[in-house]
Amino acid sequence: MARIKKDATAPSGSTAVKPPKKKRFAGLRQIGQVYRQSRTVDPAITWWMLGTFLIVEAAFILVGFAIGHPIYLGIVGFSLAVLAAFVVMARRAERAAYRQLEGQTGGGGAALGALRRGWYYEQTPVAVEATRPGDPTAAAMVFRAIGRPGVVLVVEGPGVRAQRLGEAERKRINRVLPNVAVHVLRVGDGEGQVPVRKLAGKIQRLRPTLTKAEVSAVNKRLKALGGVRMPVPKGIDPMRARMDRKGARGR
Repeated sequence: MARIKKDATAPSGSTAVKPPKKKRFAGLRQIGQVYRQSRTVDPAITWWMLGTFLIVEAAFILVGFAIGHPIYLGIVGFSLAVLAAFVVMARRAERAAYRQLEGQTGGGGAALGALRRGWYYEQTPVAVEATRPGDPTAAAMVFRAIGRPGVVLVVEGPGVRAQRLGEAERKRINRVLPNVAVHVLRVGDGEGQVPVRKLAGKIQRLRPTLTKAEVSAVNKRLKALGGVRMPVPKGIDPMRARMDRKGARGR
């Protein structure tokens, strides 16, 4: 019988596992997805991209005719025109995303995702005050970000309740961290408020007062305090809850 040659590199008693194939064109698919999502909110994004491409390409061709190399500069300009169109798409897509967040519950927390490195934040609220359980649209919320400027509390919701909730959270932090600056920002389009699209920029322009090590220590300290407590549904008294003995015994 002919002997079967084994691969010297493969361990005995194991089967060779083929490495997973790399996903091709993943970047192009992601760009297409961003474009389709943005077009639903901003239908003019196609014309902005096309106009930018044509202007940049035409500029290079005209310069090429002026110096006697229109074909060469036309080829170079094509790549730069495509890049410029993608830059315009990214800017318009960012604006479209912020436009969707405006007026939405939790929009302030979602806008914190645009903060750069060096910030600690959570897109879930650290304090909530709801007048109707299960209805987040009328709730006052406080979101928290921690960076070198200190602690930033982003407040959203109905006026008086949101302001009261933000002030209560500020006092709670000051009791634990009296030497750390606490900034309270109100989300909205009114006077003294910060629109969602400008929230990340406003936070990042605050004056730094902490070192990176102090920022990490403040984040750990506040995380140890815990976050918002979820309310218990009506009709359930946790002090009178009983264990299902029949289910515990099993079959």
